[in-house]
Amino acid sequence: MSQLVFDEVSVHYGSRRRGLTAVDRVSLTVPAGATVGLVGESGSGKSTLARTAVGLSPVSAGRVLLDTTDVREFSRGHRPLQMVFQDPYSSLDPRMSIGESITETVPRGAVTGAAAKRAEVRRLLELVQLDPDRADMLPAQLSGGQRQRVALARALAGRPRVVIADEITSALDVSVQGAVLNLVRDVQREMKLTMLFISHNLAVVRYLSDIVAVMHLGRIVEVGPTEQVLGDPRHPYTRTLLEAVPQRHVPLLDGFQDTTTEPVDPRHPPSGCRYRTLCPIGPEAHAEPAERELCVTTDPVAGAERRPHHAACHFAGTRPA
Repeated sequence: MSQLVFDEVSVHYGSRRRGLTAVDRVSLTVPAGATVGLVGESGSGKSTLARTAVGLSPVSAGRVLLDTTDVREFSRGHRPLQMVFQDPYSSLDPRMSIGESITETVPRGAVTGAAAKRAEVRRLLELVQLDPDRADMLPAQLSGGQRQRVALARALAGRPRVVIADEITSALDVSVQGAVLNLVRDVQREMKLTMLFISHNLAVVRYLSDIVAVMHLGRIVEVGPTEQVLGDPRHPYTRTLLEAVPQRHVPLLDGFQDTTTEPVDPRHPPSGCRYRTLCPIGPEAHAEPAERELCVTTDPVAGAERRPHHAACHFAGTRPA
């Protein structure tokens, strides 16, 4: 088992003056054999951070380490990190049979001979609970859930120590999401894989993850054991995400509050705390704004390691009056 470490990772696109910092000095550890759920709204930087681990997003600063090795040192022929993407159809070559797609990922020299390769494909398809007789079929002949199983089998064929799953159920019908999630959980436990699981769905993250990390505007704002973070969130953004989850037997719009607050421009984030203009306990919402001047002047990421759940909030744990 191996741990995955993002060490002060930044990803910047475009020029210094007019560009976008999609990920800003993020440090996050995925412990060996554990599943870390990374949550946040679309555009928060979740997928960009994940893609740095497999070389699909350029690291502008910092390092991504597998144990003590910088992932950029691994050869293209064998990367012990594999990624499963949101859309299984686009990640599979439509002209290749699923057996060929799986075989393509097997490290060179790990399996030799046509018979051994067929046996390996059969083993992997059975592992993801797919009929091995489908090995000669094309991706277009499979359902979305079946293609996602093939994508998982393809990732496992690479003999990974870490698997990164990026919104892998969001493109699937609700009726098959549960089956795929159960499969992912069972495979992760059986193979003792280290996993980074990315989702905007808090219920899914709670089900799969040992640890939850919450991302907002390119930063990790809270991280800790799943039940602690989701049961007693310390950052106001985490509470906002939890409050946005529809409750059973409650109409979707009950309790919804309209707001005219402008969304934050990620190219020009606010000074101090990046969440302060939207924060229900921040200076814009507080009855005495001067008491929240620290939010305007000082970045709360500094010193976060000393707060519960490493919350990037000067007033961590404070709730609206």
